[in-house]
Amino acid sequence: MPVYTPEKIEFGQACPDFKLPAVDGKTYQLANFQNQNPLLILFICNHCPYVKAIEDRLITLGHDLKNLNINMVAICSNDEVSYPEDSFANLKKRAEVKKYPFYYLHDQSQAVAKTIGAICTPDYFLYDHNTKLAYRGRLDDSWKDETQVKTRELYEAALELSQNKKISRPQTPSMGCSIKWIKS
Repeated sequence: MPVYTPEKIEFGQACPDFKLPAVDGKTYQLANFQNQNPLLILFICNHCPYVKAIEDRLITLGHDLKNLNINMVAICSNDEVSYPEDSFANLKKRAEVKKYPFYYLHDQSQAVAKTIGAICTPDYFLYDHNTKLAYRGRLDDSWKDETQVKTRELYEAALELSQNKKISRPQTPSMGCSIKWIKS
């Protein structure tokens, strides 16, 4: 599997394959999510205050994308030894409590995060119907306060891609906590 560093992430780049366990007890790979529609892969975790601030919006997004037949796949790649809240057992508990409408996968080795080029939580990778990277921006224009959101940037990008349009808005990078890498 080639390793992409964040500096090498380019639009049009193919989504690398992966195979990861999910909180539903199954193991998934990229082919499970390819349906000729866009695909959203996001990197989140349980403990990050940035993710906690937008968690309900992610749930709404999951429902909205499901209505568009767009798969949404969340991946946690954090070091679970140093951050036990991000252990696989705790990911499963959180997904059940919040009734996540999206897949929640565990990247214990952190290989998928490194291959895709994820650097923070949350970090979003929206692929077009050919599974080529089309969007790497933020969720919306107010991560901290849901009442201040004027533009659902990620949803609007997904909607445009689902209609076979090009993304019309500029992309603003997401911000959050760095992925908690395993200390070697």
